[in-house]
Amino acid sequence: MVTHILFFVAAIAAGLINALAGGGGLITFPLLTLVVPPVVADATSALALFPAYPSAVWRTRSRLREVPRLWMWLFLVTSALGGLVGASLLVWTGDRNFMFLVPWLVFGGTVLFVLEPRLSRRSGPQANRGLAKALWPLAAAVVFVVAIYGGYFGAGIGILMISALSLLRMGDVKRVVPFKNLLAGCLRGVAVVVLVIYGEINWGYGVPMAVGGLIGGYLGGALTGRINRTALCVVVMIIGFGLAAYYFWTLYGPSVPRIGGE
Repeated sequence: MVTHILFFVAAIAAGLINALAGGGGLITFPLLTLVVPPVVADATSALALFPAYPSAVWRTRSRLREVPRLWMWLFLVTSALGGLVGASLLVWTGDRNFMFLVPWLVFGGTVLFVLEPRLSRRSGPQANRGLAKALWPLAAAVVFVVAIYGGYFGAGIGILMISALSLLRMGDVKRVVPFKNLLAGCLRGVAVVVLVIYGEINWGYGVPMAVGGLIGGYLGGALTGRINRTALCVVVMIIGFGLAAYYFWTLYGPSVPRIGGE
């Protein structure tokens, strides 16, 4: 019971961080690996942080009216397909192979978190022009690849989606962030459905953490502008790089010799 309460509180913190800066999965995933296998931990983390997306989309629904409907449907479909492929790959990978990828995924997600402010600043007024129609298939392919990552691992998916939409000139940041919430929520929702079907979610931890994630997302929305975002980002970066270093050391560091040669 104590563990469940601690994980519930951790999910509140992760939902809060997701709402304010992103990177909440860097908290929920490693905690869950302490009590369940890696693939189940990733799947349960996806469930825990999913409820925050619908609430975020609802809060910013007015901004979504500014997104051209053709863009919206094109990227919604590609996001859903990418989430489906990513979740299927996660199920087929297995725990052993997945753990070899975890250090790289955590490190890559943290690097994207660090780079996101610079990438998002590239989306200015000129970004509203969008891409030429001839480049839309390329844009859909980029979103599809990002969605595969989101369906497979998910930590940092919001950051990666913001970066992709910004680089594709999908609008200024006020349009990109609500659009990101919609696409990330779509692909993560599809991924959660797949993982539920395959029985990869630990409901004992997943349900209370999902409630905690929802509370954290709501609190994050209410506290926007009142918390020092820079300090929060520094905390997330320390956690992300620290976890990556730990996983790299665990997998590739020198093995500890056993007494008696056993």
